[in-house]
Amino acid sequence: MHRWRSGAAALAARTATAGRSGTRLARPVPEPWPYVIGLFLGAKVLLTLLGLLALHAWDGIPGAPPPDEALMWAQQREISGHRWISFWFAWDALLYLRLSELPLTGPWRDFGFPLLYPFLARPLGAVLGGDNALALLVISNVAFLLALFYGYRLAELLLGDADAARRFTRYLVLLPTAFLFQAALTESLFVCLALAAFYYAERRRWLLVGVLGYFLAMSRSVGLLVALPLALVLLRQHDWRLGPRALLGYLRIGWPLLLLPAGWFTFMAYCRWRGGDWFAYQHAQETGWGIRVQNPVPVLLHGLAGEPRDAARVWFAVAVLVVLAAGFRRRELPYLVYGVLMVLVPLSMGPAVYKSLLRYLLAAFPVALVLARWARRASVDVWLTATLAVVQGALFVLWLSYWTHMII
Repeated sequence: MHRWRSGAAALAARTATAGRSGTRLARPVPEPWPYVIGLFLGAKVLLTLLGLLALHAWDGIPGAPPPDEALMWAQQREISGHRWISFWFAWDALLYLRLSELPLTGPWRDFGFPLLYPFLARPLGAVLGGDNALALLVISNVAFLLALFYGYRLAELLLGDADAARRFTRYLVLLPTAFLFQAALTESLFVCLALAAFYYAERRRWLLVGVLGYFLAMSRSVGLLVALPLALVLLRQHDWRLGPRALLGYLRIGWPLLLLPAGWFTFMAYCRWRGGDWFAYQHAQETGWGIRVQNPVPVLLHGLAGEPRDAARVWFAVAVLVVLAAGFRRRELPYLVYGVLMVLVPLSMGPAVYKSLLRYLLAAFPVALVLARWARRASVDVWLTATLAVVQGALFVLWLSYWTHMII
């Protein structure tokens, strides 16, 4: 009898354990992953279908592609025979692929781009059987998915509710050139790292902020300057107090922000090691693209008065600045500063930036925060969503129909 009772108790315990395990397995995927994954997959499917339709419409048209695009299209066909893969490689994407494949031994002369993105593709490409092109796309798309996750979490903290967070992530996907998040470019990696850094800054996890900032600064040169708005988050958390004791406190808590300049210094050290020049990146930009650091305001005004294509692109920059200024709230000063930096720093590169300006503006994610707050009314949300979708669709077709330089 005693053994029977013991066996019954053991069976009951196993049944309870199995029930709890089954309950754990049956639990739904935690928020916000269902929404974020659905948004990611929806954008992927819609853009793929639209891209294939646009390319099919251009097949056989006389003069397409034009001479200045023919080489790029030939290089795309070499990457993959599947057009839904190859159309994500254009101009700078082809250079990132080259950087991911260059041998690490021997002289190194390609210093025009920070190396985090293409160097991440090296080990992943080896895992994928040497397909570095596929590795670049995997990195971009995984970073895009994570950017949506961190964007949702950050918007919850800043805007206060899940509905606003959903609007923010939707608008992030619908920004005019957000289709570039899926391309073999640095945009998704940069925005993912920036959103994650701000999210953990708001959560006061400063060591993690510093680590993310280190890689942020290695992904694009403007990443170094994100230390300023992150420092403003720290100041706001301590009521903007100043003075010797307060400054010592900031240094004790916020010292990981020094990892952002360390990240850019790492790239400069690589330039010195492989090229004998700490400023090889700057010199490569000057020689290859005619970039000279200058006052961004005259560059903006020059673009507005220039040829129609340049003026149209610069008007997008003006629109970003207007939205950021109109939606400014004191608590969100760090995000205003960040957004303004993402507009003015590219313009400081001079007129050479006009061709790529729409791409660089994609980093100004605080615009989507402002739009999410403005669209609390359902009718405004619907019209804004539709408008952004139409604008992005038109620009995406331009990207595919031999107007690539309008975007990148």
